[in-house]
Parts: sequence; structure tokens; C-alpha cells
Amino acid sequence: MQHTTLAPRIYPSKPDDVYLFGTCLIDQFVPQAGLDAVRLLEREGIRVHFPDQQTCCGQPAHSSGYPDESRAVALQQLNLFSEPWPVVVPSGSCAGMMRTHYPHLFAGDPALHARAVDLSERIFELTEFLVNVVHFQRQDTGPDCTVALHTSCHARRQMGVHDTSVALLGTLAHVKVVEQARIEECCGFGGTFALLHPEISEAIVTDKVAAIVATGACNVVSADCGCLLNITGRAAKQDELAGRTDPSLRGEHLASFVWHRTQDVAGAKS
Repeated sequence: MQHTTLAPRIYPSKPDDVYLFGTCLIDQFVPQAGLDAVRLLEREGIRVHFPDQQTCCGQPAHSSGYPDESRAVALQQLNLFSEPWPVVVPSGSCAGMMRTHYPHLFAGDPALHARAVDLSERIFELTEFLVNVVHFQRQDTGPDCTVALHTSCHARRQMGVHDTSVALLGTLAHVKVVEQARIEECCGFGGTFALLHPEISEAIVTDKVAAIVATGACNVVSADCGCLLNITGRAAKQDELAGRTDPSLRGEHLASFVWHRTQDVAGAKS
């Protein structure tokens, strides 16, 4: 199956309005990250619109080899974002699906293909949008801290936005980012891969946790909840097996991490 080749990205000026595509994992497991993404955008003077009929991006079906089912799910999203506004996605994985794969999912229908291409060109991963469109600069009001950063495979290889997570953290004066060994390697989640191949997934994420812990960082941040839940979940299981009561590795979505550190000194409502 041929994939649509995307043109080099040309970033727009900061818009007045954006859509937010919230993602399944944020909706079900880490809703705070979605709310903090909204807060980050609204604080920059942007109106955030959240179509409440949005569902999955269709990636689980697509990566499992079910294009018809994935197309049906994608069509639901295709019908929701009708205004010509950017669609900000707090997940490189879901953003990669919508930006890279939607056009070829509808390649057989000229009208739907044109709409899919239009939507794909308006898809922005959250850190990409904050760095390259908003030009995010806020005072870091948090204490000195050291964190490890994990960037998902899709953010790195499909969206090409692994550098924007680094750049966003680089705006925080009191944050030191340490790099784990083999930083470009997968965490083992891979959507349905973790369910279909649990032993392989466990081995991969065990290596990833060890690499992060070896940096000396007690906290890991990521712009992808799937990776974050997988990494911190494995670390928690290892703590349980070892009889440790204090978490050896805490995790936070990058949206929440940045929001918490850049609130006004007097404190903003959360």
C-alpha cells in the first residue's frame, strides 16, 4: 500500500481558533493531560473547540491489519473538523495516524481523499504546535529538577517532531533533561502490539525502564500517554515485585508538566 508523501511543513501564524483531538488514552486514563493541553492553548489567547463526537483515530485497527474498520473509524473523525482550523493532538502516535495514514485510507474515493488530505495538513502534534506555531515562552516557576524524556516512535518517525519536545522543555529554565541510552528505541507499547505480543513487549519496556532509571532521573515525561502508561506501569510492577513502597519512576504527560511549571507565581486555577 502506497502512502501519501506529505509536503514539507509550512507553519501558519498563531490562529484564533483550533480544534483539540483528545485521543482515547487521554480520555480514558489521563484526562488531566487533555485539560492541561487546553489550558496551555487558551492561555495563549487561542479558542479551543472540542467536538464531543470524536472517538478513536483508527490506529489500533489500522496497525492490526483491518483497513475497512480503520476507515470507518477515520470517517467519523473526518466529518467533525469542518472549519479550516488547525487540529492539535496531544499524542504523536494519533497525530501520525491522522496526518500520515488518513490520505491513503481514502485513496479509492476522490472526494473523501481530498477531505482526508485537507485534514491531514491541519494536524499538529501538541509540542510541534506550541514550539513552531505559538513560539511558546513562559517563565518556569517550578523548582530545579531533572527529568528523562521519552518520545514515541510515531512522533519521531512519522511526524518528525521528536525535537519539539526537547525544544519545549528547553524553554524551562529550571529543568535539566537527561538522555537515556538508545533513546530512539521503542518502549514496547505499540498499541495492539503489547496485547498481541506481551512477552516481547515486556522485554522491550523492561530495557526502556532500566535505561531511564540509569540516568538518575526519578521522573519521565512524554507527549504520548501510551508510552508513558507502559513505562510507568512496568516500573510500578517492578517496584511491587521488589517490595518497594516508593515509586522508582514517576511519569507525567508533557502538557501537564509544562502547565504546572509555567503557572503564574500567584498560582492559576487548575
